[in-house]
Order: sequence, then structure tokens, then C-alpha cells
Amino acid sequence: MATSHVFLPASSTPAPAPAPVPASPARYLTNSEAAAYLRLSPRTLEKQRVLGGGPRFRKFGRRVLYSMADLDAWADGHSYTMTSDPEYLERGARR
Repeated sequence: MATSHVFLPASSTPAPAPAPVPASPARYLTNSEAAAYLRLSPRTLEKQRVLGGGPRFRKFGRRVLYSMADLDAWADGHSYTMTSDPEYLERGARR
């Protein structure tokens, strides 16, 4: 049984180069968006703005916004390897 192969001519036009990805500007999130990003209650972030201990925020008039970089830095600052970590115990004693 003979098999026939069909050869298609190579395309004479080169594939377009991928478009450069622009550097993303700093993104700011509202209180509700930031809470969802951190998987916290929006009320928790509101309390932390008053009592302290929460992520850095920006205030533009009555509007409160959070930078994603600040949210990530705050979350990274709350990273521990185990509950007996001295830093974890020290933070727990300050509450």
C-alpha cells in the first residue's frame, strides 16, 4: 500500500516578532480589592489602618488605595517557618 505525502510550500513571509511588553505601572487597589487579594475581610484592613500593623496605604482625599508592592511586602513580612520561630513568638507576645 503506497502512502502519498503532501508537501506544502514554506511561507515566504517571516512570522511577526512579538510585541514588546510595556513595563506595568504601579497598580493601586481599593480596600475591597486589597482585602480580596490578601484573602482578608475589608473590615480587617479598616481596623488595621486605625490600630496599626497592616500594610502601608495611600490616602487621596477620602479615597484609600493600596499598592500591590506594599501588600506583597507586608505579606512577606508575615512569613514564618514554624510556630516556634522566635520571630513568630516575639510578634505574638506584642499583641
